[in-house]
Amino acid sequence: MPKSWVNLAAGLGADLHLDLTGPGGRRAVLARALRDAVRSGRLAPGTRLPPYRSLAADLGIARNTVADAYAELVAEGWLSARQGSGTRVAHRAEPLTPTRAPAPPVPAARPTHTLLQGQPDAASFPRTAWLAAARRALTAAPHEAFGPGDPRGRPELRRALADYLARTRGVRTDPDRIVICSGFAHALRLLFPAVLPGPLAVESYGLAFHRALLATAGVRTHPLTIDEHGACTGELTAHDDVGAALLTPAHQFPTGVPLHPDRRAEAVNWARATGGYLIEDDYDGEFRYDRRPVGALQGLDPERVLHIGSVSKSLSPALRLGWMVLPARLVDAVLAVKGEREAWAGVTDQLTLAEFLTHGAYDRHIRRMRQRYRRRRDRLIEAVAAHAPQLAVTGIAAGLHAVVEFPGDSAAAEEDSALRAARWQGLALDGLASYRHPEATMPPRHGLVVGHATPSESAFPAALAALCRALPAAP
Repeated sequence: MPKSWVNLAAGLGADLHLDLTGPGGRRAVLARALRDAVRSGRLAPGTRLPPYRSLAADLGIARNTVADAYAELVAEGWLSARQGSGTRVAHRAEPLTPTRAPAPPVPAARPTHTLLQGQPDAASFPRTAWLAAARRALTAAPHEAFGPGDPRGRPELRRALADYLARTRGVRTDPDRIVICSGFAHALRLLFPAVLPGPLAVESYGLAFHRALLATAGVRTHPLTIDEHGACTGELTAHDDVGAALLTPAHQFPTGVPLHPDRRAEAVNWARATGGYLIEDDYDGEFRYDRRPVGALQGLDPERVLHIGSVSKSLSPALRLGWMVLPARLVDAVLAVKGEREAWAGVTDQLTLAEFLTHGAYDRHIRRMRQRYRRRRDRLIEAVAAHAPQLAVTGIAAGLHAVVEFPGDSAAAEEDSALRAARWQGLALDGLASYRHPEATMPPRHGLVVGHATPSESAFPAALAALCRALPAAP
């Protein structure tokens, strides 16, 4: 049986009795008891509550139970939580009378820490090297570079990309088949529905933003099962109406597995047999740690695979620079959609990136960040092993994020609980369930998608500590 007395020395300097009887689980019972204590005035506005670990020890219940109860009451407006100030009774949560309406909820505080995926360490942007490249590029640029321009993008950048992608990713192309865009989402808008009308096969786990963008364009998506070998490309033959498939072959997003060689070949054979296309999202192909590089799928068949990449993960999403490596027959169609006066990526950034690539600054930056992100990934693995050894950290061989998976029948509840605990800690974090296609038939997977690249070096330890406090306790 849980205890019913808690030491509030940090707040009242006295003990407080909490009635932990009644229907419901322990979290619901504790939340109701704290709510009643605030409502009755036994916990006055501004009173500081004990850290949830201390309260859990006093009451003899699990720490996550207390964290969940605190998070629920913060969301309802009974409590407030701020970094450095602890958890306190909200000033709006005054004792209520029968004729008084409840106070409105307190707005959620802005996150103190973030481990969201998809964002590189903004503090590590190579400002000095980028500025030097910009000066060299602008000095050497011809006058016509500052005229109306070519919707394909600057030839300097397309030449530099053709060389770089061939050398590092095994892409087979020439500059005339590269079209510069503003990122992957922009590429999808150029392709659908004018160039590739759909329907489109996609992986069962992926970005909801991309699915919404396609839905807005009137493109229906069919999910492909994901397992330990990546997308089950054999399922493509089950969809007679599908004309293209969107894949993340180097590092499935977000589960992190590479597409098995047999399935890569299977997908290419499907595209050849049906006249379809494969869209390769090479979102973080440069960052690998424990395995040999996985070449681009495009190298298997340049006429059936559209290779799309950007610098949003390697340099910064603020640059808005990406590229499409297209089959020859699709170049004119994409340029027709792009138009002669489309809002292109800025010329100065294109020229600077070309210089950055050509003179090796991009390679040096990638090598430096690969080492840094690998150290962070290792620290994440060690921290989870120390605080929650029952959980597996997967998708760790490459990329800027990892998945902390929750096993067993309670996985869905544990994901929900961990996300609420993270919010109470002021930690921005995604759950794996939010990436699942709504029409997916494969069994759901649950866990946390942890972007270990996002915080600065100085902020990473605190973000990692907040994550560990949100994880389920070891049994």
